[in-house]
Amino acid sequence: MASIGTVFEAEGLVDHEFPMVPDGGNRRYRIRWGRGLILLLAGAYFLIPIYAALKFSLQNIDGKFSLSPITAIPSQPGLGAAFFLSVRLAIVTMVITMLLMVPTVIYVHLKMPRFRRVMEVVTILPIVIPPIVLILGVLHAAPLWLKSSPYLLSLVYVILAMPFVYRSLDSGLGALDVKTLVEASRSLGAGWIATIWRVLVPNLRAAILSATVLTVALVLGEFTMASLDLWETLPVWIVDFDQTNAHISTAVAMLSLIGTWVLLTLIISLDRPRSGKLRRNRTS
Repeated sequence: MASIGTVFEAEGLVDHEFPMVPDGGNRRYRIRWGRGLILLLAGAYFLIPIYAALKFSLQNIDGKFSLSPITAIPSQPGLGAAFFLSVRLAIVTMVITMLLMVPTVIYVHLKMPRFRRVMEVVTILPIVIPPIVLILGVLHAAPLWLKSSPYLLSLVYVILAMPFVYRSLDSGLGALDVKTLVEASRSLGAGWIATIWRVLVPNLRAAILSATVLTVALVLGEFTMASLDLWETLPVWIVDFDQTNAHISTAVAMLSLIGTWVLLTLIISLDRPRSGKLRRNRTS
């Protein structure tokens, strides 16, 4: 056994980070302190402000903790309407974004591969242009009937979400042999809609879920455009109500953060059963 190990080591086949051990032995792993330190610092960067906000919202003047700010949340005027408006805008934005971006990205990959660089430049513009400039331009150009509807925000949010959605779908299609899948589907008599819905979309499930998570998170946290369009979404309500009762406003902000995190976790978990099934099939 020692001679075999010497030969392997001479040929460069032994990874000294994971030394060879006999079957049934315990493999020794090197503890990567650098990665652990980075994760610890990142966790502290995100968790300490959340802890400070929770402490501020639940602590009264005497320094004692009380759940009265949380129990008083359901009775606050305008909160329910603002919450449901944000949810409606998130759903409409997600549907419009997927209906526009999925066929577009597929078409660019199939018919216009050289146009992908132009698409990368175009889709980065919503990040370069400030949201305040974008919404002011839209409010001046949009017709009156559209200005009076809150769903004008959904149309603008589609533009804001475009950079993230495009890159998520583009990376998902880049991992597939799109031409082979499309040619096989077309040769079996399927139309373009059936090919996209039954062949490409199931293979893009992870990319679509990732794009959905980014879109929903963006809409639920957007403040500037909704405020300038004079619609009271949940972030606008939190900022406005902060002038009346900062403790309740901070408690609502923390609950919205936790609720958004739970919602995004549920969306991501939709892909886990399929991923687990694929791993089981590969091992079997």
